[in-house]
Amino acid sequence: MNKVSNYFRDSYKELMEKVTWPTWAQLQQSTVIVLSATLVIMALVAVMDLGSNQLLKLIYSFFT
Repeated sequence: MNKVSNYFRDSYKELMEKVTWPTWAQLQQSTVIVLSATLVIMALVAVMDLGSNQLLKLIYSFFT
């Protein structure tokens, strides 16, 4: 049981003294970057999905 309590005590100490937490401005900037990248990737996937859908419709039209 002593090992478990030492683990939690050391973890708390590390979080409070050794971890460098981002400032509010850094957090906002990172959030905007992640959201922007997500939207760009989502748009690329949507374009590829629509393109492959149209290509498959064209290919299927040759066989029907």
